[in-house]
Amino acid sequence: MALKDMWLSTDFRAAFPMGVFLLGGIEPMTEFNQDRSAPKRHQLDFDRDGNGTGLRLWKATIMDPSGGNARQSSFDVVFVADQQPVPATAEISPGVRPIELEGLQLKPKVVGTGEFKSIGWNIRATGIKGDNSGVKVNTPAANKAA
Repeated sequence: MALKDMWLSTDFRAAFPMGVFLLGGIEPMTEFNQDRSAPKRHQLDFDRDGNGTGLRLWKATIMDPSGGNARQSSFDVVFVADQQPVPATAEISPGVRPIELEGLQLKPKVVGTGEFKSIGWNIRATGIKGDNSGVKVNTPAANKAA
């Protein structure tokens, strides 16, 4: 079934009407290697079949203030970008920044065990709104003759 690998694109405000807070920093995702002395390799966006963007993956933790309880308000988000996204907003508390995700995609998953299962979400984004660190590729405007 093709739906198991399908990401659903959505508007940021539809998914998070009160916005989100970045908790801590954004770290590179590394590939697992049984050899602990081997150098860490940055994980790329490819699935088992070799499909994907080939861009680097970065991981961060976000908090949704409209989540309700602690289990439903904290999420991991994966950024798919060649360079590490940098939030443009100031910290409101040490290690806490309000951010807005760009290129937001969601994929449902089953979380919990036994009779306590529920629906959770895998969350991906292409960047952070206001980031001018070079993550986003800006296309130059067309030159118009004077």
